[in-house]
Amino acid sequence: MYKSYCYLTLFCCIAFNSFSQSKSIPYSDKHISYEGRIPFASDAAALTWPGTSVRINFKGTGISGTFKDQDTANYYNVIIDNDSIYKIQFDTAKKTVVIASGLSYGKHSLQLFKRTEWDKGKTFFYGFEFNGKNKILKPTKLPKRKIEFFGNSITCGYAIIDNMHDSPNGYFENNYDAYAAITARHYQAQYHCTSKSGIGIMVSWFPLIMPEMYNRLDPTDSTSKWDFSKYIPDVVVINLLQNDSWIVNMPDNQQFKNRFGTKAPDSSFIINAYENFVQKIRATYPKAQIICMLGNMDITRKGSPWPGYVQQAVEQLNDKKIFTYFSPYKETPGHPKVKEQQMLADGLIQFIDQHIKW
Repeated sequence: MYKSYCYLTLFCCIAFNSFSQSKSIPYSDKHISYEGRIPFASDAAALTWPGTSVRINFKGTGISGTFKDQDTANYYNVIIDNDSIYKIQFDTAKKTVVIASGLSYGKHSLQLFKRTEWDKGKTFFYGFEFNGKNKILKPTKLPKRKIEFFGNSITCGYAIIDNMHDSPNGYFENNYDAYAAITARHYQAQYHCTSKSGIGIMVSWFPLIMPEMYNRLDPTDSTSKWDFSKYIPDVVVINLLQNDSWIVNMPDNQQFKNRFGTKAPDSSFIINAYENFVQKIRATYPKAQIICMLGNMDITRKGSPWPGYVQQAVEQLNDKKIFTYFSPYKETPGHPKVKEQQMLADGLIQFIDQHIKW
């Protein structure tokens, strides 16, 4: 159970100037640590990818931060002392808001975790502020293990808490409770989530495909390239093709026309496209153990040819550190909800325990 703290939530956040003798900690301060691909500007860090997080340790009773959001669809988890969680949303105007207050005086940790994906816009983080009695502490050393996920809406946590429908609204998305983040926390591993709802390897519901996005720092900018030397994962999980599996059967879809013309790709084309992407990941991370995963939506339903495509591609790569794992079809409509995401995580964790040494 989460501890009971007295938090000032989004709807009653107040400006930090109510505290006397405030201390400003800029976003670039060495006591602040980040996870995820973070574009840094001269005055702020841009929080973009799902699962991106900001951490700080402090001694005191509360903490504030200065933020500006591009949109009103972004949501974050505020995690105090690795235990208590509440959801927060920031304004499109630059404001300093109370993140936590009324804590017992002492040592505390804060993590801000981005629930939503990059199509909801960037959040600019300028820094933290304390009152005069608070003290910044050394950052917690980041875990040794590192994991990265390349995925689609399943990995993002799309509509995970929309139990009635399958809404694209950011309010219903929560990457923190998606299988990828659950798996990373289980292994106490650093976490990168290079994912986007609707994306595919050959074709997406929009012009961008994963082979064009996987190497970006800012996912909205084709010229913004990620420095892969900054984060070298021990384990990589690729969970893609769900969107491809639908669109290849939709010749009237504009993205089908843009990518394939009038003829749907055959099995050889599909296998080759998947193999080529996995080769890109292998070339990027020569020592990583790679799990080629499918599921748990209808791509793994009984009779689906897609697990066979992935299996054949992996066999052709002939790499002992590349594995396949297919999560069974969940047998329900729409995107996986919280319990189904937990089932995904449980299955993947069991597979990693059996096959991966790290």
